[in-house]
Amino acid sequence: MTILEFSLIVGAGSLVAGFLGALTGLGGGVVLVPMLTLLLGVDIRYAIGASLVSVIATSSGAAAAYVKEGISNIRVGMFLEVATTLGALAGATLATHISSSKISIVFGLVLIVSAFLSWRPQTKNDRNAAPDSLATKLRLNGSYPEGDGVRSYNVQRVPLGWTLMFGAGTLSGLLGIGSGAMKVLAMDQAMKIPFKVSTTTSNFMIGVTAAASAGIYLSRGYIDPGLSMPVMLGVLAGSLLGTKVLVKAHPKWLRRVFSIVIVALGAEMLYKGISGRI
Repeated sequence: MTILEFSLIVGAGSLVAGFLGALTGLGGGVVLVPMLTLLLGVDIRYAIGASLVSVIATSSGAAAAYVKEGISNIRVGMFLEVATTLGALAGATLATHISSSKISIVFGLVLIVSAFLSWRPQTKNDRNAAPDSLATKLRLNGSYPEGDGVRSYNVQRVPLGWTLMFGAGTLSGLLGIGSGAMKVLAMDQAMKIPFKVSTTTSNFMIGVTAAASAGIYLSRGYIDPGLSMPVMLGVLAGSLLGTKVLVKAHPKWLRRVFSIVIVALGAEMLYKGISGRI
């Protein structure tokens, strides 16, 4: 395989990863790392380094478009990012004391169960819930364009959402994975934030976490420009395409795509945990 052929294959796969990442709020790493390591034989450290670059590209491309469209909730994203960052520090500290394989198995099971929960749309009671006093004080409630009008929503159970975000960050630090799945589930299921807002706000948040991790991989020489360039270009194009689809897509189909990707990710985590590959 020539360098040009390899770059074209990586670019095409990255485009798909960016598209799914923008739709689901998970970032492109869910698709990219298995593709690069299993299909193309790339060393996993360089694959993760390229994946981090792709997450930054997804976040930069998709988040900018979502903010422009008025869908992302920046105040919620910045508030919850504090919890995930503290959780990531705690997870990194615990990483040397807890078996990653056991945590991976539990995480995989949680993701699969969560995928079935996320398949169920929010009820009218969820959508019309009374304002939460803490969310009101923090000015977390918001609105976003839907159809021909604007839909307002009230953020619920802020302490529970913050705690889940801390757990998501801890898992990320323990396992060295992105926590986009848990972020979306915490906002959608616990805080009752509309699914479109949850996915777009997650896209905004994951770029902050990935930027910090990418600096470490760059300092260790695990970001190869020859690999990262087609990854970044493909993911950026895919994420911009994904934003166009998400704005017009029905939340029911977004939930289904998200659930399918989460089941695949959960199965992968289970496999890695049982086989001791993580």
